[in-house]
Amino acid sequence: MTDELDDAVAVFDEVRPRLMGIAYRMLGSHTEAEDLVQEVWLRWQAADRSAVQSPVAYLSTAVTRLAINASQSARARRETYIGPWLPEPVDTSADPYLGAERGEALSFAVLLVLERLSPTERAAYILREAFDYPYDELAAMLQSTEPAVRQLVSRARKRIRAERRTEVSGTQQKKLLTAFVAAARSGDLGVLEQLLAKDAISYSDGNGARQVSKFPVVGQERVAKYYRAFHQHFWIGVEVEFGTANGRAVAMLRRDGGDVFAVCTVTASDDGIDEVLWQMNPAKLTAIA
Repeated sequence: MTDELDDAVAVFDEVRPRLMGIAYRMLGSHTEAEDLVQEVWLRWQAADRSAVQSPVAYLSTAVTRLAINASQSARARRETYIGPWLPEPVDTSADPYLGAERGEALSFAVLLVLERLSPTERAAYILREAFDYPYDELAAMLQSTEPAVRQLVSRARKRIRAERRTEVSGTQQKKLLTAFVAAARSGDLGVLEQLLAKDAISYSDGNGARQVSKFPVVGQERVAKYYRAFHQHFWIGVEVEFGTANGRAVAMLRRDGGDVFAVCTVTASDDGIDEVLWQMNPAKLTAIA
């Protein structure tokens, strides 16, 4: 019995990075992804493993179907979320599970678009683009047909291409983020306007726990003035440390040597900074702090 359990643990540990990667991309939440992977482990323990031909396929299918159900529940909960909802940032370079596999569909820009897809479309796109599953396996995992899942992936690709611009390199994104933080801190209206794209949007996720805007701020001039308006009091005692989350540079903010209370990043294209993203919900900072 002990040998059987040891074998089950060994198999599960080998597949765990993939399960975590699927669950996080589906839910945009590291905490919820961990809960889902734990649920899969309990099912794996109770399963008749002698009848399982491919543990990888079995476990991946289990986490995908659980994630689809969880996404439907999460969508309902987010209807009552206070203000904009943003993905939970994760340090993919330090996370031994999430960062161990392919990095596709992890950036904030893509995760935000994925959130607007149906859970089944999202699953099909993630499994195909991030994990390179063949279409026949996708059909089995999603309890569908191969032509149907091809359509799901195609629709998702078109939607993502239509809703996001080509992102600048990681080096350029870090330069823009660094310049943005400096300009926001000094309240330099001219530099802020130069950095922002004409249709720039600023999102702040606090879920009512922080004194942050409950609505997106839209447009180059309005966003620039928004940051200039509170620069004299917001940045007092704030220390900024630059790091990496979701494969891109982020600024982590602490006040008077305390815990990280905010994570800021930008998504950018050749037009400039398209989105300024602030994560200030304490419940979503545990994987980065």
